[in-house]
Amino acid sequence: MEAIINTIYELLWGPWMIYGILIVGLIFTVRTRGVQVRFLKDMFGQIFTGKKSDAGVSSFQAMTMALSGRIGTGNIAGTATAIAFGGPGAIFWMWAIAFIGSATAYVESTLAQIYKEEKNGVYRGGPAFYIHKFTGKRWLGMIFAIAALIAMSFLQPTVQANAIADAMYNAFELPKWVSGLVVCVILGAIIIGGVKRIATAASIIVPFMAIAYILVAAIIIAMNISEVPHIFALIFKSAFGAEQMFSGMVGAAIAWGVKRGIYANEAGQGTGPHSAAAAEVSHPVKQGLVQAASVYLDTFLVCTATAFMILFTGMYNVQEDDGKGTFIVEHLPGVEAGTAFTQHAVDAAFPIAGFGTIFVAFALFFFAFTTTMAYYYIAETNVAYLFDGKKQKIGVRIVQIVILLATYFGAVRPAAAAWVLGDIGLGIMVWVNVIAILFMAKPAILALKDYEQQKRMGLDPVFDPRKVGIKNATFWEK
Repeated sequence: MEAIINTIYELLWGPWMIYGILIVGLIFTVRTRGVQVRFLKDMFGQIFTGKKSDAGVSSFQAMTMALSGRIGTGNIAGTATAIAFGGPGAIFWMWAIAFIGSATAYVESTLAQIYKEEKNGVYRGGPAFYIHKFTGKRWLGMIFAIAALIAMSFLQPTVQANAIADAMYNAFELPKWVSGLVVCVILGAIIIGGVKRIATAASIIVPFMAIAYILVAAIIIAMNISEVPHIFALIFKSAFGAEQMFSGMVGAAIAWGVKRGIYANEAGQGTGPHSAAAAEVSHPVKQGLVQAASVYLDTFLVCTATAFMILFTGMYNVQEDDGKGTFIVEHLPGVEAGTAFTQHAVDAAFPIAGFGTIFVAFALFFFAFTTTMAYYYIAETNVAYLFDGKKQKIGVRIVQIVILLATYFGAVRPAAAAWVLGDIGLGIMVWVNVIAILFMAKPAILALKDYEQQKRMGLDPVFDPRKVGIKNATFWEK
């Protein structure tokens, strides 16, 4: 059984997946004529202009909900792993995939807005909704919805809870059952309140945790300000094999940078569109642009903060992919690649015993907790797609119970298979979503042209799908 599971995992997350998403991002960058560059001002300006309503949340709240899923343990452990196996040059390729992937995020999030629905007084949308409405085939939407439901409510939360429990035990020797109980109580209080409470919590927690994390990184950079040119040179030279020490790692730098970049920013994975659909906006493109901005914020701020802390302090190892375990750089003998790099980096910068371990433990707590919160929202949205009325209410309660049990179980009893099984569920989501948006991008392109035209006329864009020839956008037709 284990061999079958691993084979499925390799098929879903092999090179076709990694480079396929990269190619899709390039296609969307061309088709939108560089939307992530041409509308940079609108991407960030729109964040604070949208207002919430009885049915929808504000653009800012929707973005923080998306960021709560994007900013997770991958921003700490994933970035460190990219350096460990791809060298410093992997960071350049993480930046590159974020730039390209933001176009993908625009397309999938705009589609989510175009085909969203109002169900039980709340906006709902995402890949299941837009796949169904665009193709007219409900069974295609159900494939995504079921995969998302299993992955987000049962499999992935165990991984995040385990990361929290491990971090708290390492920092304070706090029993894992206590960590699990605390997380479940807080998570339960938030998710029972539904999308509005999740949006409110995300709008408070996400900016706080991101700013605190970036502030510590900024202090470390300021303490080593004279090294800034050297570190940038190291990243750029290593990315193209011009740095002698890492000249043989160009392929690894690209592979690990792309792989970890996609994992961190989630562009194309189909997770971000769920929160994008919840926003109250006058035109779908507005939230599509905001979601594109969230990819930039995730990678260029949070992942870069981790990379700079590690590189400025020199607290990292780089292992050659030769099957022999040969180290090109070994500044931390015996230290496993991942979160420990960041802990050692912060400890090296601040001469306070254990500060790095404690700070990273709290960072991991907030990052992993908000990711679990985002997982619940995605699961709830797909329950709303699958069921109506009383069945939907029962389904939501079941999902709430399942995610709380999975969270507690993950904290007290780590299951190594949960990583693989969770990634299989996520992998199915990604494949279905990426293939779908590749063939469904036209409405997002038409909406962008309509948005541009109205902006040129000096108007605040308002969307009418019939005017641009988009069918089945029933919410906007009312």
